Amino acid sequence: MIEEREHPRLGGDELKAWLRREGERRYHDQHPFHVLMHEGKLTKRQLQQWVLNRYYYQSRVPIKDAIILSKSEAPAFRRMWIQRIRDHDGDRVGEGGLELWLRLAEGVGLDREEVASFAKVLPGVRFACDSYVRLVERVSLVEAVASSLTESFAPDLMSRRIAAWEQHYPWVRADVLEYFRTRVTRARRDGEQAMEFVCRNATTYQMQERCVAALVAKTEILWHILDCLQNAP
Repeated sequence: MIEEREHPRLGGDELKAWLRREGERRYHDQHPFHVLMHEGKLTKRQLQQWVLNRYYYQSRVPIKDAIILSKSEAPAFRRMWIQRIRDHDGDRVGEGGLELWLRLAEGVGLDREEVASFAKVLPGVRFACDSYVRLVERVSLVEAVASSLTESFAPDLMSRRIAAWEQHYPWVRADVLEYFRTRVTRARRDGEQAMEFVCRNATTYQMQERCVAALVAKTEILWHILDCLQNAP
């Protein structure tokens, strides 16, 4: 009987290339709904639906980051990761990414209180976003961090989104696009930190495979959110 050899651990650059390759080819910027958005072909109602439902996803982000934070025994990691929660929740009322998203909601003609209540979030969107939180809960720290690596692809998307909205949706005031502007630099920082952590701490090939699987699962969640919006009445 021939014994199977264990696959050797990939080097950091090889793992980074693998993660980037899988993430880029599965990222939700290629979804038909996103393509229509950037081509200026969404109706006002469709754009409002996206903003309203996407807020539920945004609201889950600091929750999943708090779960990731709780998985680490290292103060240095926690000091780094907690900045993500501050970015979304702010240090005081009226600050942070969630507040900026509610201003975006007002800017596209929605009632901020209704958006914040989640009352009109599509069931499929709610399921997908909650499944991301459950994913982070059940996997190891390094896999949970790997699942967040979709943010590595966000800076370019945010830049394209700003340009597309300014060109195709002039009825949306430019000042309410501030959330997208802040994410251009913050997502790049976050992505670099997460990638460095995963490449350093995925110490076996099996763990590296699981990290790639976690990233793929996250891309599928983001894709499913857009499926729900595309198929909504």
